[in-house]
Amino acid sequence: MSLDTLLDRDATGIAAAFRAGETSAAEIAEAAIARIAARNPVLNAFTDVTADRARSAAAALDAMRARGDALPPLAAAPFAVKNLFDIAGVVTRAGSRINRDHPPAGSDATLVVRMEAAGALLLGGLNMGEYAYDFTGENAHDGPSRNPHDTTRMTGGSSGGSGGAVAGGLATIALGSDTNGSIRVPSSFCGTFGLKPTYGRLSRGHSFPFVTSLDHVGPLARSVRDLAASYDAMLGPDALDPGCTARAVEPVGQGFEGGIAGLRIARLGGWFARHRMAESDAALDLACAGLGVTAVAELPEAERARGAAFLITMAEAAELHLPRLRGRPADFDPAVRDRLIAGALLPAGWVQTAQRFRRWFAEAAATVFERHDVLLAPATPMSAPPLGTQTVTLDGVELPLRPNIGVYTQPISFIGLPVVAVPLWPAGQRMPLAVQVIVPAWREDLALRVARMLERDGIARAPVAAFGA
Repeated sequence: MSLDTLLDRDATGIAAAFRAGETSAAEIAEAAIARIAARNPVLNAFTDVTADRARSAAAALDAMRARGDALPPLAAAPFAVKNLFDIAGVVTRAGSRINRDHPPAGSDATLVVRMEAAGALLLGGLNMGEYAYDFTGENAHDGPSRNPHDTTRMTGGSSGGSGGAVAGGLATIALGSDTNGSIRVPSSFCGTFGLKPTYGRLSRGHSFPFVTSLDHVGPLARSVRDLAASYDAMLGPDALDPGCTARAVEPVGQGFEGGIAGLRIARLGGWFARHRMAESDAALDLACAGLGVTAVAELPEAERARGAAFLITMAEAAELHLPRLRGRPADFDPAVRDRLIAGALLPAGWVQTAQRFRRWFAEAAATVFERHDVLLAPATPMSAPPLGTQTVTLDGVELPLRPNIGVYTQPISFIGLPVVAVPLWPAGQRMPLAVQVIVPAWREDLALRVARMLERDGIARAPVAAFGA
């Protein structure tokens, strides 16, 4: 097997090949670095490459194997992180022009430390929307991430480089953040699996914030077993993140292979049955047919939840960035700057009302989960649009594209529910779309079981794009 073919395996498969002695960690690292050099000029997924760090970690793994030491679960699997996670010695850009004037990070983000402890090789930092306020993957300062399945199209955002790196074969696992949908949207546009855990489940320690009360972090990967392995590796409390749960660690291990027998699964209607295009309908129909789902559930007031999420996002983000807005307004992407300014002008009463509604909506969702264990919904209303697209027509109405990419993701992250984005390829479609597998708080295991069933049956898949095709 060539190293190039090996790099198209998932992380767990690469780790197995390394443990079996099929290749060395050093060879894997060099092949991954070479692939980034060849493909990144087209895909624009990486902003920073930590080649020497990957080489050093690979040498340590080779020495461990030579001594006969026990090898960690993700040994020699290449990974990368959205550039809002601190990497020691690298400037944490958070996609902005302003942050690149900061000194390099003095230490690693908690999740970087935990992924490396699991044996994964860090390759660098990934392109993202400015300050994570983006659904397209088009960065005004670093240029747009390009979709590996069609480089004229968007990756989605704000974790656009994360989606592009995984789908483009530049990394087996990429860490992203999800405030209103920024893991699930790139997963849908790029055709990767993505996990947005329960709010507070994974640490945000040493990562640049966007909206503290809504920010989640999690992995994008090419298989469900990689989602499970990376999720387990990153679990645990962290004093660096006050929002990180002190709840006992609940690894999913091999539980994702448990099947769906006995699970009450329904597709979401109402708000989630509006606005989408035929291709998104086809993706949800495909998932429901594969799982034998006929029940329909309603998540009441989801449209209002989306509006409340907008208000909280704008207000919290504006407060965070007010010193930068005052001091360096010209250095923002104008589209981001204008939304932040609008957030600074919101009446406080509106935001308080949105927070009160948030509690009500969480209780309403809990009532729905008394009748159903799993809910299915589209991740995006369309597949990846061409780069530069400004508007989209939904239900016969022309709307601004950027805010309406997240019509189905925002109501879910608004109350911190765990979701797995599952990539599907409806018949006749050139581009993927994802379905959200939504479960009650702290039940990531159920979402992974459903995702694995779709993957096992060949309904869901996350192939590496044919580069140059």
